[in-house]
Amino acid sequence: MPKYAAELVGLKAQCVRTHKFRQAKTEMNFRDLISFTLRTELEIDSTAARSPTAIFRSVLTSSLMFAWIAVKWLVLLTIGLWGTLSNGFASEDSLVAIERCSLFDPETGQMLLERTIVVRNDRIVSVTGADEVGNIPEDTIRIDGRGKFAMPGLIDAHVHLVHVLDFAHVTGDEVLPLYLAAGVTSIRSTGDEVVAATLIARFAFAHPEWCPRVFTCSPLLDADPPIHRDVGHAITDPAKVSALLDDLSLWNIKTVKIYAGTARPVGRTIIEEAHRRGLFVTAHLGSYSAQDAVADGIDGLEHIWSVFNYVIPPEVTREPGYRGRLDLSNPLCETLVAELAKRKIYVDPTLAVFRNMILLPDVAAIRDHPDNILVPGRLREFWPIYLRRTGCPQGGPLEDRQREFAKYQELTGKLYRAGVPLLVGTDSPEPQVTPGFAMHQELEMLVESGVPPADALRAATLNNATALGENERLGSVSVGKLGDIVLLSANPLDDIRNTRQIELVMRGGKICRPSDLLARVPKH
Repeated sequence: MPKYAAELVGLKAQCVRTHKFRQAKTEMNFRDLISFTLRTELEIDSTAARSPTAIFRSVLTSSLMFAWIAVKWLVLLTIGLWGTLSNGFASEDSLVAIERCSLFDPETGQMLLERTIVVRNDRIVSVTGADEVGNIPEDTIRIDGRGKFAMPGLIDAHVHLVHVLDFAHVTGDEVLPLYLAAGVTSIRSTGDEVVAATLIARFAFAHPEWCPRVFTCSPLLDADPPIHRDVGHAITDPAKVSALLDDLSLWNIKTVKIYAGTARPVGRTIIEEAHRRGLFVTAHLGSYSAQDAVADGIDGLEHIWSVFNYVIPPEVTREPGYRGRLDLSNPLCETLVAELAKRKIYVDPTLAVFRNMILLPDVAAIRDHPDNILVPGRLREFWPIYLRRTGCPQGGPLEDRQREFAKYQELTGKLYRAGVPLLVGTDSPEPQVTPGFAMHQELEMLVESGVPPADALRAATLNNATALGENERLGSVSVGKLGDIVLLSANPLDDIRNTRQIELVMRGGKICRPSDLLARVPKH
């Protein structure tokens, strides 16, 4: 074997060892891990012609390495056991107790009175009535919850971490504190350039004290050329879908998003292949109709457009302003809504982007909303440029646009009453859709649409967590789940606008103050 080839094989073998060890050490007990390492060395030999001496030397090195690890583990276990025996908690534990607060339970929709919540490190370890708490260690951080209202951290089910920001020369990390300051402890990307989004997610993971948890998505899977070339990916051949999803799965995405130009043959294949990989599939529909996507097994629909645009009888489209005058009791609408409810397909209306960007951005109360001043100046200055670039406002005279938005809210209420599970997303940072704080606007608009406050909050917490496949860790303040909690000074069930009355935010057990978080956002 030529020298350079032998070096390449050796390098490859080292990479295999490193990758397999990193993967295995988190999945196996110690005894199995030693056996695994020895076995891996022999497996590598089958792909690289190594001498018996080289194999022996490699196995001996690995054995010595694991002997050292065994000693280290024994010391750590001894220390940990002593700490546990001495005071009931390991010495490195961080304990926080929110005492005697009211607690919103999204499972029942009720506000539970006089609850004490104890969080150890990043996990909720106790949720009890005030008289059932027991002894709390002296070093616990104690928060007086009397007169306060706790709820699970909000989850924004529709954000972009690259799109729009890239045009404004803003990076995703610059706006992440806005989400946490607004009580949004987790966000779901719904279509971004996957490498950049992954880096932002890693940044958020490294800075939990001022960033929300980030779940990533595929790029927008679209026709050729894609509508949004900065975050779109053209896929027009069903035969190439499997390889594409194999690649995207390696980026640990949670969601696959079909975009407006995708035709049914590709869309159906994306759904099938994504489901084989355990991925949630959602869509901003266009060429692919809602009726076909539902029949093909789509999991979710993004934007109220992805329902509304497919319940319009062809004969009414000749009438001026027909979108704002549409009769939503027509057979086309009734049939689609019933099918969405029957199949429990999630719908994420994103009313904020339709009101604030697409239909009514020129209304003073929206254009000058106090939330808008919170974003970096570069983004705020770019928003009017992007509105012109995208032809917004759309929909003709103001009166027609107002009627059209009212129809979107009417349809949202109809979906809710029919039993269609709703998600809560905003499409931030589209123009005048402020990261984090647009969630409060979205909740207000859902309630205006006929969704009771308790069900709007359930959608923004437990439903969103379930769509992410994270309902075992997120979505409610329950024992064993992550300590993502928002403490309010007023009851959101009395008035949904009270979700803005934030005293503190806890993200994975770390206490965050909104004023400190807002100070991290660049002014320009």
